Amino acid sequence: MNSVLVASNRGPVSFTVSGEGVLTMKRGGGGLVSGLSGVAKDDGVLWVCAALSDGDRGAVRQAPGGRLDQAGYDTGALRMLDIAPATFHRAYNAVANSTLWFVNHLLYDTPNAPHFGSRFQREWESYRDYNGAFALALAEEAGHEARVMVQDYHLTLAPAMLRAERPDLRIAHFSHTPWAPPEYFSLLPDEVAREVLEGILGADHAGFLTGRWARAFTDCCAALLGAEVDARGVTHHGRTTRIGVHALGVDGEELGRRAGEPDVESNVQALREQVGDRKLIVRIDRTELSKNIVRGLAAYREFLAAHPEWHGRVVHLAFAYPSRHDLPEYREYTAAVQRCAQEIEDEYATEDWDPLILNVDDNYARSLAAYRMADVLLVNPIRDGMNLVAKEGPILSPRCALVLSREAGAAAELGADALLVNPYDVLETAQALHAALVMPEDERARRAGNLAAAATALPPQKWLAAQLDALT
Repeated sequence: MNSVLVASNRGPVSFTVSGEGVLTMKRGGGGLVSGLSGVAKDDGVLWVCAALSDGDRGAVRQAPGGRLDQAGYDTGALRMLDIAPATFHRAYNAVANSTLWFVNHLLYDTPNAPHFGSRFQREWESYRDYNGAFALALAEEAGHEARVMVQDYHLTLAPAMLRAERPDLRIAHFSHTPWAPPEYFSLLPDEVAREVLEGILGADHAGFLTGRWARAFTDCCAALLGAEVDARGVTHHGRTTRIGVHALGVDGEELGRRAGEPDVESNVQALREQVGDRKLIVRIDRTELSKNIVRGLAAYREFLAAHPEWHGRVVHLAFAYPSRHDLPEYREYTAAVQRCAQEIEDEYATEDWDPLILNVDDNYARSLAAYRMADVLLVNPIRDGMNLVAKEGPILSPRCALVLSREAGAAAELGADALLVNPYDVLETAQALHAALVMPEDERARRAGNLAAAATALPPQKWLAAQLDALT
């Protein structure tokens, strides 16, 4: 039995299956995986996650009890759950990504959405079942009085479900997203909003990336549940859940080691051949609605229009990796990114200058190469729980100036040394890009050093330890 467990939708590895049925394992994607992978493996924590693909399901079915580490894979202790595809689709796409993500990132076009009818009731039942599968697996794997860390908006109901199964356990829930204020969170059906809040309050400790998101959660508990909120936390139905703020940083040593490997070096050389000695504005994002890529491209276009002296002297490397293409909104957004990029090329490109290089295929080594080369890093989300890109870039480029949205959680730690912008103000963002490019070298170095220090102040090891300590 295990004394420390982590539960998340996405795990540290994923599998693809070839036409011949051969399984290939690779590193899992996403900021949560980046933050937790090394810690969980090094510390012998059991990680419980869901099978996301046919390749994942194939691997699970060949592993005893879904334990991939016991099937010969170098994963660390890992159990992957083979949840029925239809149930997973409704829980993940319809509820987690199309409802809870939209609410907490304030993304709804409210004259037209959301629309909660009988179909949503069926989808919510699948979300309950999905959370129940995790709660059951954790209950089976946890030793007496074990500590369990449940991650993110996919698993808001699991803490209360797990407590009902195993009241001896010490349970934490951590939200990697923002949290909506009560007036927006109450877009959810009343019973659904109550279930989400009470699900998280089933934990002994509820963690958030910034004080702003923690306050929004406690405000929701007070407004929608009538819960008592004080310095101890949130008290509801006779139980108190402590509230913690734990900013997730980067393991700078490990990131630097990985960024020095041969595949990254070859990508640095290839990019340098492509762009020459021009200044580089870099962005690295998934094509996620909240990442605000289209406005970022529009800001670069405004910058080029206002500053013809930079024509031929600067290139924007925009790496926008496809995300959630099961959802039509995301497919349309990716197409909008590509259209905007093409318009910039059509307007400004010359025979010997490509002002914009857009890549939409995921390539981690190339992303690390771009970080190393960046003169300016653009991170302009509409709203973001933390944003590890904003922290990784300054670690790998000691000359990097950071243009950062004030709505990113990272702004709470990095704002003093970044150029903060309103993510909706395209003109202000364009002006910040120019200011970043012309920033004096001594100021650039000073700011980058401070950014790197802040980004590595709370690496994943300390982040995990602080939450485990809160459960002691």
